[in-house]
Amino acid sequence: MFGITMADFNEVIKAANEVIARVCHLLALIVITVGVAKALAIYLKDIFSSHKSKQAIQESRLEMGHSFSLALAFLIGASILRTTFAPTWNDLGQLATIIAIRTALNYFLIRDVQYLAQQSADEEPGAGAAKEAVDGVD
Repeated sequence: MFGITMADFNEVIKAANEVIARVCHLLALIVITVGVAKALAIYLKDIFSSHKSKQAIQESRLEMGHSFSLALAFLIGASILRTTFAPTWNDLGQLATIIAIRTALNYFLIRDVQYLAQQSADEEPGAGAAKEAVDGVD
């Protein structure tokens, strides 16, 4: 109808797939870079202004944790995209391994981020009274 054969269409889709996978890798790189820069800025600001190095480290780790988690999601997406066209069993096995490792990393990363966020909330002034007020509402 438009002079495009199925083979041509398939090649266009493969090329678009590769571009999208590369964009996912680029986005992961950008997210990690911005996360590290923000974490460093938080750390330096807190260290030089309030002398609470433990809190500064926790805030920095939280920022980096969120960034790494998002970057891992982009990398998993890119890995899936790269194996969508005629994957071999070897490709599928590698994909499953990569996804399993990245998912496990993400799980533990999110768990640590939640723990640090809870710990930071508990250390804020008035957090104990607010927690008691919420706990007492049962």
